[in-house]
Amino acid sequence: MQENTLANAASAYLRSAKHQPVKWHEWGEEAFARAKAEDKPVLLDIGAVWCHWCHVMDRESYENPGTAELINEHFIAVKVDRDERPDVDTRYQAAVAAISGQGGWPLTAFLTPDGKPFFGGTYFPPEDRHGRPGLPRVLLTMAEAFHTKRDEVDDSAGSVIAAIEHNESFMGGSANPGPELVGKIVSAALKQFDSRSGGFGSQPKFPHSGAIDLLLDVASRGSLPDPEMAAQSRRAALVTLEKMSKGGIYDHLAGGFHRYSVDENWIVPHFEKMAYDNSELLRNYVHAFQSFVEPACARVAKEIIGWMDEWLSDRERGGFYSSQDADFSLDDDGDYFTWTVDEAHAVLTTQEFAVASAFYDIGEIGDMHHNTAKNVLHVRVALESIAKANGLSVDEAHAVLLSAKAKMYAERLKRPTPYVDRTIYTGWNGMCISAYIEAGRALGLPEVREFALKSLDRVLDAAWDEKGLAHVVAYGEGGAAARIAASLEDYAFIGNAALDAWEMTGEIRYYEAAERVAAILVERFYDSVGGAFFDTEAAAEGEARIGALVIRRKPLQDSPTPAGNSVAARLLLRLHALNGREDYAAKALETLETFSGIVEHFGLYAASYGIALQSMVQGPVQVCVIGDDETARGLEAAALARYAVNKSVIRLCRDQLEKLPPELSETLPHLPGLKDAEGSIAVICTAKGCLPPVNGVDELVEALNQAL
Repeated sequence: MQENTLANAASAYLRSAKHQPVKWHEWGEEAFARAKAEDKPVLLDIGAVWCHWCHVMDRESYENPGTAELINEHFIAVKVDRDERPDVDTRYQAAVAAISGQGGWPLTAFLTPDGKPFFGGTYFPPEDRHGRPGLPRVLLTMAEAFHTKRDEVDDSAGSVIAAIEHNESFMGGSANPGPELVGKIVSAALKQFDSRSGGFGSQPKFPHSGAIDLLLDVASRGSLPDPEMAAQSRRAALVTLEKMSKGGIYDHLAGGFHRYSVDENWIVPHFEKMAYDNSELLRNYVHAFQSFVEPACARVAKEIIGWMDEWLSDRERGGFYSSQDADFSLDDDGDYFTWTVDEAHAVLTTQEFAVASAFYDIGEIGDMHHNTAKNVLHVRVALESIAKANGLSVDEAHAVLLSAKAKMYAERLKRPTPYVDRTIYTGWNGMCISAYIEAGRALGLPEVREFALKSLDRVLDAAWDEKGLAHVVAYGEGGAAARIAASLEDYAFIGNAALDAWEMTGEIRYYEAAERVAAILVERFYDSVGGAFFDTEAAAEGEARIGALVIRRKPLQDSPTPAGNSVAARLLLRLHALNGREDYAAKALETLETFSGIVEHFGLYAASYGIALQSMVQGPVQVCVIGDDETARGLEAAALARYAVNKSVIRLCRDQLEKLPPELSETLPHLPGLKDAEGSIAVICTAKGCLPPVNGVDELVEALNQAL
């Protein structure tokens, strides 16, 4: 079979289209130069290797010779991997949302030869269906409009670009946003809390990890203007975590979470599994365990790690892969993850089936619309009830369930496995590294901490060059592509990960890496005129950007990864507490002020902003644990208990006191009693200064409760 030019692409998603009869181009100057030379509009398709409906549209339309002929005759076709080019995706998502009122993947946009969008949508069926126009009719209509109504097309394209630019001009910022604004964001999340099923809003239901973390922080604080808010926040966070971990959105055999649930009860998911969802949910469960010592939260966290270790990480070199597809093929539709009664019977003993079918709700009538015999594993009945019904003790029932689970997973591994995209992205690795560091410390898992450091070392080595950070560390299939500059999110996430590594190890090289990252972050992304950070670097001298890429966006909304401005503000606040640079504190404040007049309207979707603002409002609390013995480990464990967004726990050996960040270097080594102290100690430092050293867990906990 003849291949198109995507056979040479490095992206797994683009390479998956190499056999299609469409004459695809990658995003770049060559494609748009050809569009201008041939005076043709551009058909832009944006998708991802994990996206089910992208594969559906590929098979229905782009693999159809007749449709391909229409495209090749009338358009220059450009295909984009949204994970590889988030800068392209976010802008054209905004454009299509302005045109049609909705975005998503696959994204189908029609552009002028200079890249300006004049029409678009998401999925188009192969023929007119259910009120949706078929792609062939859309293609012919857009081609005709481009050539016969050029003025209208150009006016429409100009209006769309103007609308996107207007949406990026944030007005109405206010000075000194404070705790009341945090309270409004928390209240917005609590109003959307589903008290019956957990989560926020109705179907489809996404995890909203940022909101869960913000609620967990508020839940651990006793001194709030509204005393009921802490209790409500605790309930909303813990109920959501419990219901998600019992639902079908959770993979009960391998661990890890699917991307979202199509129903409000978390039963039937979209089955793709993303690195960024699992990193942030891992943090949620760890934070809940830290504050409320819920054993189930620790179990789920360890199971997420187990899945990521097995499927989503390069164990040899370090680094986290990006995603696992929902399906093995278009005929799969979740079959890899689901079970019929007969399939479960075939691998389990009578007793194992009795326990597992009751616990995981495996019945003759299942959950999948396309095949009602297929069951999504989820928990509806407590194991205690199942044990009683089967004449077993709870411990016996648990042992039977573990045996059944192991057999079912072993059988599932024999099925054709959904594709894992082994591309390693800088920002998503920053998120995973931070999550592994937090989990490794809080749960006492040294191998998890070590893998986090190995991964960070690889990213800093492979993605960093004389130009700064690159967006891609390595492609999954070993291909090479033109360097893609790192985004705001890439810098912010990896900068925070480097600080997490420094806090855990005391190795000054990680602090210095965070400083280097922050310096470029401020230099290339900060808007010194309007405040806050752009998502992309400024264009180099003489660089002409294509179409909507001329617009520089200021991300505020979590979508679903934490917004770049919020994460960047937190990075600067953390660094200011260590280096005393007032310009960093000022830029963090200006960033939060830029959005303070509008952020409450985003509510739940600006939770990461609430976390950054809470960090600033509460002020830094640093717990420095000095020593390397059992006492030090006990002090560190006590310091890590109770999650708070403004708390950092720094582990140091005595010889590391000679190489510290500036603020700590000026205070910590000179504290009275530090040099004379025998054994390991802990010191709490706040913006007001450092407290006297303590060497007992009870003293430390009491001092921390006062400081937080």
